[in-house]
Amino acid sequence: MSEQARRRPPKPYRRPQKDPVRMLAFEALRAVDERDAYANLVLPPLLRKAREKGDFDARDAALATELVYGTLRRQGTYDAIVAACIDRPLREVDPPVLDVLSLGAHQLLGTRIPTHAAVSASVELARVVLGDGRAKFVNAVLRKISQQDLDAWVEQVAPPYEDDAEDHLAVVHSHPRWVVSALWDSLGGGRAGIEDLLEADNERPEVTLVARPGRSTTEELAAVTDTLPGRWSPYALRMTEGGEPGAIEAVKEGRAGVQDEGSQLVAIALANAPVEGGDTRWLDGCAGPGGKAALLAALAAERGAFLLASEKQPHRARLVERALAGNPGPYQVIAADGTRPPWRPGSFDRVLVDVPCSGLGALRRRPEARWRRRPEDLDGFAPLQRALLTEALSAVRVGGVVGYATCSPHLAETRVVVDDVLKRTGGAELIDARPLLPGVPALGDGPDVQLWPHLHGTDAMYLALLRRTA
Repeated sequence: MSEQARRRPPKPYRRPQKDPVRMLAFEALRAVDERDAYANLVLPPLLRKAREKGDFDARDAALATELVYGTLRRQGTYDAIVAACIDRPLREVDPPVLDVLSLGAHQLLGTRIPTHAAVSASVELARVVLGDGRAKFVNAVLRKISQQDLDAWVEQVAPPYEDDAEDHLAVVHSHPRWVVSALWDSLGGGRAGIEDLLEADNERPEVTLVARPGRSTTEELAAVTDTLPGRWSPYALRMTEGGEPGAIEAVKEGRAGVQDEGSQLVAIALANAPVEGGDTRWLDGCAGPGGKAALLAALAAERGAFLLASEKQPHRARLVERALAGNPGPYQVIAADGTRPPWRPGSFDRVLVDVPCSGLGALRRRPEARWRRRPEDLDGFAPLQRALLTEALSAVRVGGVVGYATCSPHLAETRVVVDDVLKRTGGAELIDARPLLPGVPALGDGPDVQLWPHLHGTDAMYLALLRRTA
């Protein structure tokens, strides 16, 4: 070392600067990791609190939202890239460090943020939340990642399609291998279809509104917000430019709501299915959190029918009560277990059971669910799904109709359940659901219906309609 260098005073320590946007994104990711929280439940209150403190404007909120959801959607791909840039197994890296690295990787590979800004902002975040020592590790890894774009990295870390098609798709499209396999089995077909589906899972979904019939109209909603008509539901509007649906007066008052178009179609199809005889008593047997129940209640009110909305969990039953508040027709909300129901057999003309499931059909909205679910989870859902459908068939009278719905396309949660219950119980038959979704293309061979994000722009909702015959 030269004499001049020895005499040079050391640089004063610079305290790390907190970036509110990246701090919020990191906090949301930690909540998802540590508490098994869902980002769509964690993020809104964090954003609201930041706006109230004056830290955030609309652009900040949009960037924070993109950082959280983009990181979660591409987590598997980013993990593979990070693993290629470190000299230890990924499982030996502390989860908070991985969250900072994933946020940095998304900024480098999934956004237009300049490289130097992405690296420096991520290192600064690491200094704040991890300390200076681990920030140096983050800096070294992100500088390696910045040397290639996403396509080059994917080509390096994904196995060739010809060697292992499912593993290739899992890395390229950031889904667990077992989810790729399950979706491919349900979808059928070749490579193009499954790639389109997996890519659709990684796109940000539009916010879709529902104008509850008799309470609001699509014209009213279109007059106060930038929207396009729904693709399939006559009650749907799409907020293509984003925005805050909670600020719309009709949504505040419960006359309209936020509801995926696939969910709307399930309720509409059940309401329009032909029944033999009277049509005055309807049941939603798994009503929480209330979106389908609110639409069913509005449709029932137009016909003078009564809706009973039942939900096992009391806190979710309260959500249903809020969703149905102000409905003009007769309804009742109860907290009850649909597998041990308080109603008498044969009490209803129409019954909907949108059963608890893996949620693999809503990965666009809940991207973290793909990493949280395990194949063995389906074994836990199976008995409940069969019990709910069995009791729904008992609850409907002869000539009435049951709708069995799931927000999952997994065959073990859809056709296998329906087929098993039909064989075991008898006294019911499948009816063709496809004519009850007029104008909706690519509905398959029937009689049940599977909707898809890449084909219909909806969540992957499944619907089977069954008529009680004896």
